[in-house]
Amino acid sequence: MNILVVDDEKIIREGVKRAILAGYPAFRVFLAASPEEAIEVLRSEHVDIVFTDILMPGMTGLELMRLAGRRHAHVKWIVISAYSEFAYAQEAMRLGARDYLIKPIGKEKLIGLIAALDGELQRDSRLTQEAQLLKSNLKYLREAVFQRWASGLDIGRFDMSALTREHPQYYLIMVRLESEGRTHLEHFIVDNVLSELIERKGCGFVVSLDTHSLLGLVTLQEGAGFETFAAELRSHLHQYLKVPFQLAGSGLLSHFAGIPDEVKKLKQTGGSSPVTYDRGNESAIDVALQYIRTHYEEDLSLEKVASVVYLNPVYFSQLFKLKTGQGFKEHIIQLRMERAKELLQDPYLKIADIAERVGYQDMRHFTQVFRKKLTLTPTEYRRRLEQS
Repeated sequence: MNILVVDDEKIIREGVKRAILAGYPAFRVFLAASPEEAIEVLRSEHVDIVFTDILMPGMTGLELMRLAGRRHAHVKWIVISAYSEFAYAQEAMRLGARDYLIKPIGKEKLIGLIAALDGELQRDSRLTQEAQLLKSNLKYLREAVFQRWASGLDIGRFDMSALTREHPQYYLIMVRLESEGRTHLEHFIVDNVLSELIERKGCGFVVSLDTHSLLGLVTLQEGAGFETFAAELRSHLHQYLKVPFQLAGSGLLSHFAGIPDEVKKLKQTGGSSPVTYDRGNESAIDVALQYIRTHYEEDLSLEKVASVVYLNPVYFSQLFKLKTGQGFKEHIIQLRMERAKELLQDPYLKIADIAERVGYQDMRHFTQVFRKKLTLTPTEYRRRLEQS
């Protein structure tokens, strides 16, 4: 069995790996320090189980599930978090998580969960797996042939009649990433967002033309307009991508023989103007920072603050880090710890009261966070102030 552990804290990653290998030394355990690294592992390795933290710099564990879950439907997801927040657990289960674990994770519970998952995987019908594999391989073969055809390359004697019957009338839509650097993550995001939108609005598929260009073929449901489809795609990509991109679409087509020429036109015209990463939304981050400063003592989640400024959580997280140089979670912790240090100067305030005033209902959790950031417990910090 292959297991992937995704957590930005090295001590957690290594600890989970040691616990797994202690109980199952024959298993392979891959480690990823971020969702971006996790996506690379999922692309290159067959993974059966993913343990993922929720709050990480940049993309969250839940966003990783949304983006990777569709393409890796066989994976069993286990969400781990330092907080027992119902909203997180509810969203994780809605996305198909098998379980939700609170840190610190006990070794016995971890081993027991893996044993149960191993049993589930072994009970899966081999026949069903083979049927799914055959279906998947046929799908990828067909789309690979279409990719060559769209690029103007020879496809031999491959019969495309099944495709023409399935899509008697269709549109083509091209997304071009305008970046000179690596675009693995952005390419992955475009593929998943466009594929999901095609499934919701009709039928079709997405192929990769090169490292920066993807082409979608879509037959829309009756009554659905292509302009509306393209506008929704543009909106989603504008939220998720942090590199400029171009979007170009064809008119309604009906002859597959003309696809290579149509693709050339889309490449040459470039469609509409490039969509850039909107730095105008930095004003929204200023509003968010002010909101955090006045509500830091409350239960603040990234999703909640993003909703205050009407931004998608992933897009908000990216903008927040660009603007402040810190992850959302780290910024709030720093703000709370600075306020806690101020309150600790008052010898008449109880530690539990200070914890509550800076947003921690659990004094033990407050103490753990404080010690991690300042290498002293609140009590030790107060004693040092009294001695100085």
